[in-house]
Amino acid sequence: MSFPISSIGSSGALPVAPELGSKKPGGFGSILQDAMGKVGELHDDASKSVESFLSGEGDDLHKTIMATQRADLAMELFLQVRNKVVQAYQEVMRMQV
Repeated sequence: MSFPISSIGSSGALPVAPELGSKKPGGFGSILQDAMGKVGELHDDASKSVESFLSGEGDDLHKTIMATQRADLAMELFLQVRNKVVQAYQEVMRMQV
């Protein structure tokens, strides 16, 4: 029995796999587009948090570090997924018909 990988809690991290039964038009491409958008949003949130911390307007150090770590982990996850997709594509292209 296999279990789908779900998104990482309610922290707004990347959705790794679509929920069972959801039928989005575009399939895998739309999932990658959504993931790229989410990585961008997390990066923007981290940048805003750092700017807010440096200007002394509000966010404490812990929230700022968490925002930057969340953005970093999302980017690393996205890069790993991209690497696996490229690796799978290269393997398919090496197959002889």
